[in-house]
Amino acid sequence: MPRASMLTALSAAAVLALGLTACSPDAPDEATESATTSDFTPIVIEHALGTTVIESKPERVATVNWANHEVPLALGIVPVGMAAANFGDDDSDGLLPWVEEKLEELDAETPVLFDETDGIDFEAVADTDPDVILAAYSGLTQEDYDTLSEIAPVVAYPETAWGTSWRDTITLNSEAMGMADEGEALVAELETEIADTLAYYPQLEGRSAMFLTHVDTTDLSQVSFYTAHDTRAMFFEDIGLTTPDSIATASAETDTFSLTQSAEQADAFSDVDIIVTYGGDELVTALEEDPLLSQMPAVANGAIVNLPSSNPLGTAANPTPLSISWVLDDYLALIAAAADASDASS
Repeated sequence: MPRASMLTALSAAAVLALGLTACSPDAPDEATESATTSDFTPIVIEHALGTTVIESKPERVATVNWANHEVPLALGIVPVGMAAANFGDDDSDGLLPWVEEKLEELDAETPVLFDETDGIDFEAVADTDPDVILAAYSGLTQEDYDTLSEIAPVVAYPETAWGTSWRDTITLNSEAMGMADEGEALVAELETEIADTLAYYPQLEGRSAMFLTHVDTTDLSQVSFYTAHDTRAMFFEDIGLTTPDSIATASAETDTFSLTQSAEQADAFSDVDIIVTYGGDELVTALEEDPLLSQMPAVANGAIVNLPSSNPLGTAANPTPLSISWVLDDYLALIAAAADASDASS
């Protein structure tokens, strides 16, 4: 074949191949992909452990520590890996019911579940090959953060370990996925839902509350409580409750999420109307029978909300994007009953 004819034939074949590729439903649209990539503005997020830069829109999202996976799920994104539930999981499958429901809604398989019983499983996280690791609500150490950052960009908490509000958790994690607007809309939706539910419990307005934690019924010589930097205490104000001066004063002197105080100083909590805690009936009995702690007005009045640790309701005090709709009404009903008990004893 003459060279000119050969070139003509090759050119025609190339044009035909190009046309077939363009028409093929399975062929990648390179122009679209290029435009999508070029339209993405790199994201810079500053947090307590450093500054994270996300150069391109993440396609593979991994999360570590409690509840961070609920942000992408709420926005329709299934993580490639996430921490297994280690509290309130009544069937021991590593998933809380609202997460199971969302995965079903998205027609998605369960992602890889990271076992964090002994800390973050860095190898398992790396095996999921993530583009970004979400940990806006977490207790990451600097070492944890540095190790994870070798795998992918990491978004850590903005100020205090375990002290990121549900709003900021959504805002930071959604921003890291390039979905800031969607995250803002989710926050607004949940705020409306909380306000609508709270309208049924007017007795909560203005009551003061504290959260007792890690109570050892065999040794009540000390009282541990969550400070105003913890999400459980923060959520009190979302549901009409107030932070008592005793907790606010103690919180002002630290940036940690919990503190411990001698039971001999329990009278400092005389400004607490309602106590929320984890445990069973034996815990309430121990508090009521203790000569010092029984003098706290909330204990004396029976104004104690005792959340179980063995089922999903136990997570109610720590709101997350998908759990709010599930447990909010039950949680408010328990606190309202404590408020009523306080009124009856006054």
